[in-house]
Amino acid sequence: MAYLLAVVAAFANATTTILQRLGVETAPAESTMRLSLMAHAFRRKVWLAGFGVMIAAFLLQFSALHYGRITVVQPILTLELPFLVAILGFWFHHALTWREWVGALAATAGLASFLALASPGGGDQLPGAVDWAAVTGACVAAAALAVLSTRRGSAAWKAAMFGVSAAIAFAFTAALIKEMNLEISRSWSSLFVHWPPYALAVSGLAGMFLTQNAFHAGPVTSSQATLVIVDPLVSIAIGMSLFGDRLLLAGPRGPLEAVAVLTLFGGVYSLARSPLVSSVKSEDEAAGHLLSRRRSTGDVAKLCGSS
Repeated sequence: MAYLLAVVAAFANATTTILQRLGVETAPAESTMRLSLMAHAFRRKVWLAGFGVMIAAFLLQFSALHYGRITVVQPILTLELPFLVAILGFWFHHALTWREWVGALAATAGLASFLALASPGGGDQLPGAVDWAAVTGACVAAAALAVLSTRRGSAAWKAAMFGVSAAIAFAFTAALIKEMNLEISRSWSSLFVHWPPYALAVSGLAGMFLTQNAFHAGPVTSSQATLVIVDPLVSIAIGMSLFGDRLLLAGPRGPLEAVAVLTLFGGVYSLARSPLVSSVKSEDEAAGHLLSRRRSTGDVAKLCGSS
């Protein structure tokens, strides 16, 4: 059940990426890291449609983490990028080249191989306050450092670093979801008298805000790669350190898992550089075209700028 829910969540995340990117691409350049960026987004119907899909994706992820481990669910969410390319290719009738097919195959095969070799176990350990404090401090510091690094550099660099910070926020959010699911399995009544739901709201909003800045700052080919790659890496580290997730690493499994992960991220990176990811119709009615499967025959503008 966790696998199925995570796969559907990945598809919903891909749809969210398209709709929300369309919603912020026309925002003024000076709105980066300002609330005016969100004000602009809330006035765009296409962004609001993406927000609705994002809520559905969150609920799917929440359910997946109820049934599965964080070291399983978060890597599966990397399928977001193959789904993104599939939506842009089949829904908007763009031709898929060898880059898209090879990238999708590599990402899928790498993910399947990693899960089969690592055979994640455990994940039922309820962390203590000291463990949470250490992980929270590390995540906040790493995300802040990534945001500070956007003060200089090219548009692609800024988009990538905002993507890193958002990925860390989302990985931390996934950890909070897992904590809440563990508490729910013990007692529903005490859930909202503890801190995780409120920390979840803060980290989730921070992740969304940073993602919009990643989409706005530069090409989605940069932001999407870091978003999809960094999230599972941080999630695996959090899962093992907080919840007692275990990966089988003995013997040849360790090196083979490393190869599988590199294959997965190689496929993700190849897909992130695909021309399909960087171009889609850029108008409000794009949401209607996407949701109703009507192909647009109008002009195709840049989704994120040149890669």
